[in-house]
Amino acid sequence: MSTFSLPDLGEGLQEAEIVAWHVAAGDHVVVDQPLVSVETEKAVVEIPSPKAGHVAQLMARTGDRVKVGAPLLTFEEGPHAETGTVVGELAQPPAPPAPAPAPAEAIQAVPVAAAQAAPGEAVHAAPAVRARAKELGIDLTRMKGSGPRGAITTADIEAAAAATTGPSNMLRGARRTMAGHMVKAWHEVPHATLHDRADIELWSAQEDVTLRLIRAIVAGCNAVPLLNSSFDARAETLHQNASIDIGLAVDSPDGLFVPVLRDVARTDAKRWREQIDGAKAGVANRSLSPADLRGATITLSNFGAIAGRHASLIVLPPQVAIVGAGRTTREAVDGGQGIALHRMLPLSVSFDHRVVTGGDVARFMHAMIGDLEKPA
Repeated sequence: MSTFSLPDLGEGLQEAEIVAWHVAAGDHVVVDQPLVSVETEKAVVEIPSPKAGHVAQLMARTGDRVKVGAPLLTFEEGPHAETGTVVGELAQPPAPPAPAPAPAEAIQAVPVAAAQAAPGEAVHAAPAVRARAKELGIDLTRMKGSGPRGAITTADIEAAAAATTGPSNMLRGARRTMAGHMVKAWHEVPHATLHDRADIELWSAQEDVTLRLIRAIVAGCNAVPLLNSSFDARAETLHQNASIDIGLAVDSPDGLFVPVLRDVARTDAKRWREQIDGAKAGVANRSLSPADLRGATITLSNFGAIAGRHASLIVLPPQVAIVGAGRTTREAVDGGQGIALHRMLPLSVSFDHRVVTGGDVARFMHAMIGDLEKPA
């Protein structure tokens, strides 16, 4: 047997979570074929096979966190190690081909009565699948598989377990990463928040709110560079960042992602929009790399696009501030010629009170509002 361990994923990453196995024990693989997808810092990475060979055993399960250097799987050595067999071939004798499903049919667990194997019929499942079924208490003889030649897959087992017990509440993937970050930030940072609003009545109907908020943050950071700093609590040092790299909070079904818009003070609105669209696409298809999610110097959360006016936001160290924008409303203001209804944009700035004062944030907010209240 030879062991393949989790390789160094770069950027100081020390562990990863198993998202999905693409092979099972008994499969044959070729060089560079994807073996497993892992998630680290909310980015999903495929790990390819370093060799051609026969998979003997998977050493981790879906959802496990694996340290760099820990074993992922073992390869058989000997006459079967370098065969060129197609991935997914089963060791069991050939079975009659299963009828092809209708194009619109979804793969799902089948009711027990319909799925039960005929008397004497072989159950086609890889050892890893059998082990998982045993863990979950699933009777394989009552399952109909969705794999090649009717083989039962891990996905079939998980679906059957979910149908029996209901959805699991265990945090996995991006939500587990988010939970860890939020707990650390909440315990480490003494948070404070300042609220205000900007009168945006002079904006055109086509104004891009996110782009205006980015421009306003740049104005605020230029006025008070302290809020674009990074604080190392252990060394008690405050570093003023040379570029303004805005983390953009993006909501998704998998949790909160914060891709980074790079060096926004030295680029223009067209480039900002390109970065925003690319970041949202990357979140949607889970194609962001760990580097895409690192290095923000200040964060923007435009939560008002969904709901809410003001918020107390969480500052993620080493950043010292996060800006929030709420839902725009019409409010009565004294325009000098009587009361009028103006569009008002609520703003919130949460900050690390260890190194940032209320006066710092008030000056930052004043600069932001001044920029936002310009017509264009």
